[in-house]
Amino acid sequence: MNSGDAESSSLPATRAEAPVVEELSARVFTVPTDAPEADGTLSWDATTVVFVQARAGGHTGRGYSYAAGAAAALVSGLLADTVVGTDALSPPAAWAKMRRAVRNVGYPGVVSSAISAVDIALWDLKARLHDVALSTLLGRVRERVPVYGSGGFTSYSPEQMERQLAGWIEQGITAVKIKVGSEPDRDPRRVRHAREVIGERPELMVDANGAYSRKQALALAQAFAGEAGVSWFEEPVSSDDLEGLRLLRDRGPAGMSIAAGEYGYDLFYFARMLGARAVDVLQADATRCGGITQMLQVGALCAADGVRLSAHTSPAVHAHVCAAIEPLAHVEYFHDHARIEELLFDGAPPLREGALHPDAGLPGMGLVLREGEAERYER
Repeated sequence: MNSGDAESSSLPATRAEAPVVEELSARVFTVPTDAPEADGTLSWDATTVVFVQARAGGHTGRGYSYAAGAAAALVSGLLADTVVGTDALSPPAAWAKMRRAVRNVGYPGVVSSAISAVDIALWDLKARLHDVALSTLLGRVRERVPVYGSGGFTSYSPEQMERQLAGWIEQGITAVKIKVGSEPDRDPRRVRHAREVIGERPELMVDANGAYSRKQALALAQAFAGEAGVSWFEEPVSSDDLEGLRLLRDRGPAGMSIAAGEYGYDLFYFARMLGARAVDVLQADATRCGGITQMLQVGALCAADGVRLSAHTSPAVHAHVCAAIEPLAHVEYFHDHARIEELLFDGAPPLREGALHPDAGLPGMGLVLREGEAERYER
């Protein structure tokens, strides 16, 4: 027997021997915030997590999305009917089947978030079947994944914001972001206060969540940069206003990056944003945009266009996939999601010296649901 025969003998003799997805299920957890939270256009007091489990070959893959609870019914119904019986080692094939299955339901929004949670669970399952970390399975280009601290809600008192910002700096995080937009007249003063709290060196970022008009945003960009050294302006206008974003990118202060993209659900959205030259940094969220399968493709779009990618929230998921995406800027270490992931899961990647460190010794994403804690929030 030659060496080629020896290699082939170690593989399954037939395709039928590959493990198949045996079960797909979903649960819904709603976790109250630790304080009222608001940004430039919305306020909330709880966050909903749709948690998905996929089983095959004696292993369980886990995924989730921060989405409406209605996504769980879609997972347990149409998507389970579509995915159960598929090859557990081929998540992209299951993704393609899911995408076709929802043609008459509609894809963006709740449906995309449901597919994202399933896709993440399937990739986690594949890594567990191979007994490797998800970042190892995907192929790491970095061992540590840089983050920026994100919160600074407009509902916070000055003292709350001070404590949060100071806490991030103490953890070695070198870039922080606060919300603006609910009171435009007061925003420059609030941003100056944030700069006073963190000192001169850390990067200061602001997020308007599309609250401003074009002219408002342009004037405030100058004020934020000149008075507080703000280097990142996220969604100064609606993320659907590509011309407005391009205007801010072209006419805004030198050294200030314009960022948007967190509400992208498919590759066409990201391609349009890049084609319009609307952003300096593209944002994407694996729990919204189609899971690991499509997040990797968004990374490829960014690489081809010479634009950096920043992952929106969900740090436990993004620590692994972003370890494998070359044009990465950072991951958003969002206060609400970081808190929830530490509350609901064991095995979340630790934050050290301003970066997440996915554990190469744990299979998959390393996450295990803390049942006793999770049941308190299940609905």
